[in-house]
Amino acid sequence: MRIGISTSVIQGGRSGVAQYVFALLRGLKQFCHEHQFTLFVLENDLPLFDFVRSEMRLVSVPEKVRPPVQNIVWHQTRLPALARREQLDVLHIPSYRRMLWRKPCATVATIHDLAPFRVPKKYDWKRMLYGRVFARRLAHRQDVIVAISHNTAGDIQTFFNISPQRITVVYNGIEHDRFCPDSREDALGWVKTRYGLSRHFFLYVARLEHPGKNHVRLISAFEEFKAATHSDWLLVFAGSKWHGAEAIEAAIRASPFAADIRSLGFVPDPELPELYRAADVFVFPSLFEGFGLPPLEAMACGCPVIASTRGSLGEVLGEAAAIIEPEDIHTMARQLYLLATDSSTRNRLRAAGLAQAHKFDWQRTAAQMLDIYARACNCTTKATVPVSH
Repeated sequence: MRIGISTSVIQGGRSGVAQYVFALLRGLKQFCHEHQFTLFVLENDLPLFDFVRSEMRLVSVPEKVRPPVQNIVWHQTRLPALARREQLDVLHIPSYRRMLWRKPCATVATIHDLAPFRVPKKYDWKRMLYGRVFARRLAHRQDVIVAISHNTAGDIQTFFNISPQRITVVYNGIEHDRFCPDSREDALGWVKTRYGLSRHFFLYVARLEHPGKNHVRLISAFEEFKAATHSDWLLVFAGSKWHGAEAIEAAIRASPFAADIRSLGFVPDPELPELYRAADVFVFPSLFEGFGLPPLEAMACGCPVIASTRGSLGEVLGEAAAIIEPEDIHTMARQLYLLATDSSTRNRLRAAGLAQAHKFDWQRTAAQMLDIYARACNCTTKATVPVSH
């Protein structure tokens, strides 16, 4: 098969979709001897794909189409022509915001979540309108829709009115060669040198997005924990700024424990395993997730996890996390206290998390996606064969 993948939605490598694309491509490399892969990549993002440059064809996309509106227009106008030029059998769009209307070949789209329907004011009104109105129509044009969880698949059926027969659930995976337990002593030395973290800390890896990622309530819960314990624990955020980041930064500045709240900014993907290993507890109080990869990565590295069950989190994390109601600050603070003071609970969650994380693997995910590409091609072939009477 000639398989094309659009990568221009990765936001410079600083998004969950970027991690999905990178990990999927690493998994698909095992099939490059049988199939031809063509990646459409924005000019400034080309170095991010050096890891597949020798196995996959990279087609440069002009940097001027990076902004969202221009990028949508490029997908609807220029990409179909490029797909025909490359004689693709199937084209994969890994984000519902860029699904194609015109079909130059078989099309597969990954929908990570339908957050605009679940979280009020998650995005600005233009993005909300696009997600609620236009994406719904575009979804009906795709040959196969991939949902990354059963929760997301249910939302696609409910809000997009897509029949379940056209939706395939393919879980995200874990790269177990990278996200795995290793020397905690080395990890602690690394975070001390790299980020100046030399005390016990709670870690939250997520872009600084308000209100969806729920940082502000976590700050309040941390304040309650600090006031009750007088401990020297830190709260550490790792993630780039996104919509509403100013509200999070204001909450940090206003906190009586501002000196104990650290915001590291975007942490490069290669550094994440060491950060997870060094953290004493990983906290993920998100109001909604289509999958929830960071807490699963933390589990794979042996870090005990506190998380909400909103969206797909309950489905993905199972019983391996300490559960919180993300809008209940006092319950959140009690879980922070429990995990900070009870080593037996941390050890129990650490063992449960490792077992849960091993249920997910990017190699298996990539193999499932390859089957989906073949199925999409088969659907298109059948649709174009004349029916004889």
